[in-house]
Amino acid sequence: MTGASTVLSAESLGRDVGAVALVDHHVHGALATDLSRRGFEELITESDRPTPSWMTQFDSQLGFAVLRHCAPVLGLEAHTDPETYLARRTELGVEEVNRRLLTASGVGHFLVETGYRGEELLGPAGMTEATGRPAEEIVRLETVAEHVVAEGTDAAGFSARFEAVLWERSRTARGVKTVVAYRHGLDVDPEPPTLGEVTAAAGRWLREAERTGSVRVDDPVLLRHLIWKGVERGLPLQFHTGYGDPDLDLRRCDPLLLRGLIERAQPSGVPLMLLHCYPFHRNAGFLAQVYPNVYFDVGLAVNHTGARSAAVVAESLELAPFAKILFSSDAWGPAELHHLGALLWRRAMTHVLSGFVADGEWSRTQAVRVATMIGAENARRVYRLEGEPGVTVPR
Repeated sequence: MTGASTVLSAESLGRDVGAVALVDHHVHGALATDLSRRGFEELITESDRPTPSWMTQFDSQLGFAVLRHCAPVLGLEAHTDPETYLARRTELGVEEVNRRLLTASGVGHFLVETGYRGEELLGPAGMTEATGRPAEEIVRLETVAEHVVAEGTDAAGFSARFEAVLWERSRTARGVKTVVAYRHGLDVDPEPPTLGEVTAAAGRWLREAERTGSVRVDDPVLLRHLIWKGVERGLPLQFHTGYGDPDLDLRRCDPLLLRGLIERAQPSGVPLMLLHCYPFHRNAGFLAQVYPNVYFDVGLAVNHTGARSAAVVAESLELAPFAKILFSSDAWGPAELHHLGALLWRRAMTHVLSGFVADGEWSRTQAVRVATMIGAENARRVYRLEGEPGVTVPR
C-alpha cells in the first residue's frame, strides 16, 4: 500500500472508530464546581504532593494533550498556553465546559463509580443531564462497609448488615468495585474468611474507629470478606490494579497477584474486571487469555501517556482475546479527562489498527469490528446493557 493510500485508509478507519458510541465502563463524575489553576493542575497528575513552584503539571503528556485536544472544543487554537486555556475555562463556566467536553467525547453510556468523594462530582443523573446519555452506577464495596460502620453496628452484626446494605445499594447498579489495591495490595489471601475471623476483625476495626474517628477499612480479613460478598452479589466485580496515586504501593498492584482468587472465583461465573493495569497490562492480558472470567482495560494509562498512548494500547492487544478487553477512562473531576480518555483511545486504536491493515495482517472489516467490540460491545455484553444502540460495521 502506498503512503497516500495508507493515510487515506487510516482516515477512513478513524471515521469508523470515531462513530462508535463508547461505553466507558469505569469512570467517575465530572466536577460540578469551577477550578483555580492550582486546583486544575492537582487533578491532571496522580501525585498527591504539592507541585513545586519551579514547574507546572501542564508540562506533561496529559498537560500537552489538554492544550492540544481540549482547547479547540472550548473555542481556542490547539496548543494554546495554559493561562489562555484556564481563562477561557473560567469564562465559559463549569456547566458549559462540562457540556462541551463530555458531549464531544462521543461516549454513549457511562458506568459511574461513586465511592470516592462523590459529593464533589456529578452523579449518574448529573452525567446524564450534562450529556443526554445514560449513566448508571458502579458501587464501591469499601464505601458501603464504611457507611455501615458510620451508621452504627456491632462486630457480630457487621457481616449481615454489610450484605443487606450492599444488596440494597446495588439494586440498580451495573457492577461493584474494590480498592483492595489501595487499602492493602493485591497480595491478599485468596480464601474467603470465616465468620469468626470477620467478627474478630470487625471488632478491631470498630475499636480503632472509635479511637481515631476514622472509618477507613484496611484490614486484610475484612477486605477479603468484602470481595467475596461482592462475588456473591453476582454483578461484574472491578479491581483497581496497577498505576494510581501514592496511596498505593505499586509493587503490590500487579494483577498476577490475584491469580489464586481468580481461580477460586471462576466457578461463580462472575466477571472480574481488571482496571487500568499499567505498567502490568501485559500481565493482565495473560490473565484475560487464560481465565474465562477475567477482563481488563488500560483506562487510566491512556490519559497520562498522552501522545504515547498508542504504544500502551498496542501492547494491550498482544495476548488477550479481543472479546476480553474493554474501554474506560477512569476520569475523575475535570471533564477534560473524560474527553481525552475517549479521544486518545480512539486515536490510539486508529493508529494501531490502521497499521495492521496497511501491513496486510488484518482486513479493514476486522479492524472496525475489534474497535467496536472493545469500545462498546464487550461492555454491553458483560454488564448486560440491554437495548443499547449497535454500530453498523461496513462490509
